[in-house]
Amino acid sequence: MGKLFTEQFSFSAGDSVVVIGLGRFGGAVAQSLVNMGHDVMGIDNDAAPVQVWADRLTHAVQVDATNVMAMRQLGVADFRHAIVGIGDNLAASLMTLMALTELDIPDIWVKALTEDHGRIAQRMGAHHVVYPEADMGERVAHLISGRLMDYIEFDDGFAIAKIHAPAATHGKTLAESTVRERHGVTVVGVKRAQKDFQHATPATRVEAGDLLIVSGPTQRVENFAVQKSRP
Repeated sequence: MGKLFTEQFSFSAGDSVVVIGLGRFGGAVAQSLVNMGHDVMGIDNDAAPVQVWADRLTHAVQVDATNVMAMRQLGVADFRHAIVGIGDNLAASLMTLMALTELDIPDIWVKALTEDHGRIAQRMGAHHVVYPEADMGERVAHLISGRLMDYIEFDDGFAIAKIHAPAATHGKTLAESTVRERHGVTVVGVKRAQKDFQHATPATRVEAGDLLIVSGPTQRVENFAVQKSRP
């Protein structure tokens, strides 16, 4: 099983994403992105999943995603991000990837069935390859959105995430920034460039560029992560 990507990349509020393949994985990613406020076009070759998602996504379209002309007519070439979530057809997955590269999509994510599938996808132009567990769709969506660098959610609604230190915490100790009181999350540790990871205490000072390991209720962790973009 390949390692799930943990790198962060820009995905601003103005960007939209096309999700191809509305099965369990693609549907979970699409729904989570919509929940975060992003515009999502869902594409599937079959009518049934398109009908299921028609009222839940910004757009849901039945089309052959391997057909470059059809994809161009849909305006897919205008999307910055694309996710190929096709899970049971290697040929369709790779042909869809070929279509997306021909449309010059700058940021392509591919769900891989096997390590070989992933390697081929990378050679064909995929920027990121995902090897998801059955319930990993929501985590992928959080990473794609750029809010979180890594993210684990537990069954009881508790989450642990790695994020860039929000601007409001810069130059202050955790006691001074009152993170727990104001945001309902706990900073477990701090990692500074060229320095070892340190467990956090109220006296731990946070600087710009630090990475924080944060735990707490899922929604509060997500809300705190958004703070990084605020002055």
